[in-house]
Amino acid sequence: MAPQDYTRRTWQAAVALIAVLTAVAFIPPQTIGGIRLRRANILSDVLHFNDKPVAAAVLPEPDDEFAGDFRRFAGRIEAEGQPAAADSAATNDAPAPAPADTLPAAPQLTFEWAPYPAPRTPERLACDTTRLLPALTPIEDFDTLADGPLHRFFARLADTARRTPVRIAVLGDSFIEGDILTADLREQLQLRYGGCGCGFAPMASPLTGYRRTVGTRSAGWNSHNIMQRRSTPQALRGDFCISGWLCRPAEGATVRWTGSDFRRRLDRCGRARLLFIAREPSRLHLTLNDTLHRTLELPASEALRQIVVHGPVASLALRVEEGAAGFIGYGAQFEDAAGVTVDNYSIRSNSGQALFGTSSSVNAQIGAFAPYDLVVLQYGLNIMQEGVTNYSAYAARLEKMIAFVRSCFPDAAVLVLSTSDRSVRSEKGFAPMSSAPSMVGWQRRATRAAGAAFWSVYDAMRAQGGMERFVANGWAGKDYTHINYAGGRQVAYALVDALNACVAPVLRERWRAAHPEPVLDSTRIIALDRMMSVAPQPIESR
Repeated sequence: MAPQDYTRRTWQAAVALIAVLTAVAFIPPQTIGGIRLRRANILSDVLHFNDKPVAAAVLPEPDDEFAGDFRRFAGRIEAEGQPAAADSAATNDAPAPAPADTLPAAPQLTFEWAPYPAPRTPERLACDTTRLLPALTPIEDFDTLADGPLHRFFARLADTARRTPVRIAVLGDSFIEGDILTADLREQLQLRYGGCGCGFAPMASPLTGYRRTVGTRSAGWNSHNIMQRRSTPQALRGDFCISGWLCRPAEGATVRWTGSDFRRRLDRCGRARLLFIAREPSRLHLTLNDTLHRTLELPASEALRQIVVHGPVASLALRVEEGAAGFIGYGAQFEDAAGVTVDNYSIRSNSGQALFGTSSSVNAQIGAFAPYDLVVLQYGLNIMQEGVTNYSAYAARLEKMIAFVRSCFPDAAVLVLSTSDRSVRSEKGFAPMSSAPSMVGWQRRATRAAGAAFWSVYDAMRAQGGMERFVANGWAGKDYTHINYAGGRQVAYALVDALNACVAPVLRERWRAAHPEPVLDSTRIIALDRMMSVAPQPIESR
């Protein structure tokens, strides 16, 4: 049988397909189930149809509840999507917002107010000596990485001459309450490495009157402490930050912070950050230095936000005019654009366990605004008991505290301070608590296991005569447990010496890199030694 030729059938099929598609092109647009079908026109280059748009009434209307939610959501996008700019963000005379995009914009988290020209950074003052005390209690670094977080922290301290900001958070119990120890730690670091301001100060607290490094006057606030978490309204229990405090205002609540002359570099600073959550539309009124005023209209948001006020800032006042029901105030951070900032986050009777009750999300947002370079943990005083030597359970919790801090502030180094020296009453009077060395050992063991850094407050106090001498000199209370501001200065000086001793090799290495002579003559060696280690002054002379 001879093979058949199908070539003609291929051309016939092609002609038939073109004829069908041409016919389909003349079918007008149709609507099926509320969905409009487009015209299939393969000859659009030569055939044009004047199709009228489908009337709006053909499209289904959303129900009223959905439409209302969408309108509110669209308005929130428009309000929160405005760019952050000084003197123009969130004000009554702000320009009309641009139409909302099809995708939700991120909420505005930072509002700035800069009524003054950029302030001049105060000149750094030279410390009296490189070593403030005769004996050195060194920092023990258990990080196995040569360029780990603690090394980076010391490098940043060495870089402060280049306008580098360095931020330190000190978390502790009543041992540092009222800015004890941290007041002198802050002063000495700022004098040597630059910086101004008292660091963090809460919106309101029953303890603000005991703090002498900043003046705080507040009215109309309900303050909640994480140690009384059960008495805190259920809706707020998940909003605590590392300070351990949160404040709810009544309508018209006010707070005013003023600088202090209790220590140097506290009377004014370069800027202030107000930290808060406003879950309802709010209106806040700010007063800077008792003369300049600013009102901000803020949309609602679940996120932590900040208002950055550029100074000089000698005093700052806040009044909550609207939106108090959804407002959570944390406090303000008073700092400079460069140099050292030290935030004191003390919680009375806290063993460190309360840290786990804070919101890691809020903590991380605080760190995102201004990252911490070092987080100091000072706990253990409330755990020790006379005669108890096994603190393995507490050591395990301390490892978890370090891990929690790292989850909130991943770029920060962690420095654990041991418990302090403490005395108890005996038949012959007061004697050192026998369990203190055991607690120090367990804290050191936990720090080593976590790969963090450790500094022994206990050893620093014993090197200065111990708690007995602290009480005799008026540096501690008659309970032989708590130091006062004078005692805090002695401990702070020892810690500053330890920190400076770690910065010294960084400076020395950079000095040698700038002077690459293979052999230094005696004159250069003497100059280098004088720069890095001046002879200490006796304690009694202070």
